[in-house]
Amino acid sequence: MAELVFFTGVMESGKSTLALQLDHTMTAGGRRGAVFTCDDRSGRPIVTSRLGLAREAVEVTDDFDFWHHVIGSLTRGDRVEYLICDEAQFYRPGHVDQLARIVDDLAIDVYAFGLLTDFRTRIFPGSRRLVELADRIETLQVTPLCWCGAKGTTNTRTLDGYIVTEGDQKVVGDVALEGTDSADGGSIAYEVLCRKHHRNGITRKVVALGSAPEPLPFAPDQDALTPAGRPSGLPSSVPGASASARQASVPTQQRG
Repeated sequence: MAELVFFTGVMESGKSTLALQLDHTMTAGGRRGAVFTCDDRSGRPIVTSRLGLAREAVEVTDDFDFWHHVIGSLTRGDRVEYLICDEAQFYRPGHVDQLARIVDDLAIDVYAFGLLTDFRTRIFPGSRRLVELADRIETLQVTPLCWCGAKGTTNTRTLDGYIVTEGDQKVVGDVALEGTDSADGGSIAYEVLCRKHHRNGITRKVVALGSAPEPLPFAPDQDALTPAGRPSGLPSSVPGASASARQASVPTQQRG
């Protein structure tokens, strides 16, 4: 029986690598399918992994229709026995509905790969719909670590090494020690943090500068049960920039 499977994990957990490996295994076994992506790190319709693997893919745009695409392929006599869907967090909910229909009505397996939450720890619309409709949800076992050594659970956006908490949900960038230059000269990147250090805004750079000792879990001048929030002196997003300026300066898009 065909199924819709959602493979999810934080950045650097190997989602695209697994997608490419699965496609290779299917092809080696004599099956034929199609690979799709949306806003890959390469800027082209190619699924790429940080290990250097790559495979041409079909670009999923806002008005793309999976159902019509697959029906067209079948009508031409092409074999379509599975779909690999990378960067699925950027798909529209309607795209996911189309994928579910392909599984149910055409008996074609669909394997979707993507992030669950964005840099604000909010679920992507496409990922939410996958959680609602998937026959099976698989969390990748390769778990990146926060700088503190704890399990990394959040996809943190940074500008010049400082955490960003405002801005568009879809912003291009990648996990790297040196990020992409923004319009105003800042360096945009992503960093995997544990929940505690994401909440407190303590990135690898902040630790390296020695400017953020571990905060008390409560404000000294408040009741001990009252959370203190972010440590004093840490920016909520971009140092010295307004919210509108921060949003305007981000030219790229978060990917898995």
